[in-house]
Amino acid sequence: MDKPGIFTQLYDWVLAKSRHRLAVWWLGLLSFAESSFFPIPPDVMLAPMVLAERRKAWFLASVTTMTSVAGGVLGYLIGSLLIGSIEPWLMESHYADAYSRSLEWFQRYGVWVVFIAGFSPIPYKVFTIGAGAASMSFVPFIIASLVGRGARVFLVAGVIFAGGPRAEQQLRVYVDRIGWASVVVVAGALLWLAVR
Repeated sequence: MDKPGIFTQLYDWVLAKSRHRLAVWWLGLLSFAESSFFPIPPDVMLAPMVLAERRKAWFLASVTTMTSVAGGVLGYLIGSLLIGSIEPWLMESHYADAYSRSLEWFQRYGVWVVFIAGFSPIPYKVFTIGAGAASMSFVPFIIASLVGRGARVFLVAGVIFAGGPRAEQQLRVYVDRIGWASVVVVAGALLWLAVR
């Protein structure tokens, strides 16, 4: 029998953790951290948790949205208060191009950038820090974050909710292909941002 791929193993591990009695707290912590400094998106934990307890789908989506936006506020504060301290490190990291692009986009498109970053697989944390560094108005930042992150999170929860147990079986079969496709898409997006 073939050994499961890396994403299948991760999926199985997260699915087991999603049934833990503290799973909601872990989901909130992951969502908060991802919006300001952690690289793994909360979708990885949200999807199996919705599969494990479909009746809690909208509650879990709400927790993910609210904690993600709270993490975005931390990112905003980091950008607003500490950008002078972290900018040298940021400019040397692999986020440098995305950060520079975020500042450009803030000047050109304003609050729409936060909405798009919240909804898409673009690293949201870069844009939360960038919003603070660019001194974006705080209330529009919060509204755009709530709408963008909420739309994405509720879409993920809704798709998994609608698919039910069949979605769990299909997701496990295709999770490695989906995982590697996501890696390729993110790498392509970062490359595109770097060469523009």
